[in-house]
Amino acid sequence: MCVHFDAAGVLIFCGAEGHAGAAPAGSDIVCASVSTLMRTMARVITGRLGIEVSFSVPERGRLQINACYNEQGKDFLFAAGIFLFEGLKSLAEEYPEYCTLNAVHAQAD
Repeated sequence: MCVHFDAAGVLIFCGAEGHAGAAPAGSDIVCASVSTLMRTMARVITGRLGIEVSFSVPERGRLQINACYNEQGKDFLFAAGIFLFEGLKSLAEEYPEYCTLNAVHAQAD
């Protein structure tokens, strides 16, 4: 799992790929948890004023969310991004043998 934050601390990308391998496909709680968090994030930010989002599943087992925002959507996307990050971080801490989280924070100029 990977999340990217811009210099303002707003989430602009998140992605996950592969299956966790904690259980057979269709029974893997780690994979299901990541999918649920990311799909919910995409639904929550889609259609919000000031936020443009693209959500893709380029292939089975791979999810990506890209977001752009203006001042009107900044606070909502900031909060939603923190929620997603903390959820993914919790999974990575609880199941380190099945998933890792990489966070990229852009530096302010």
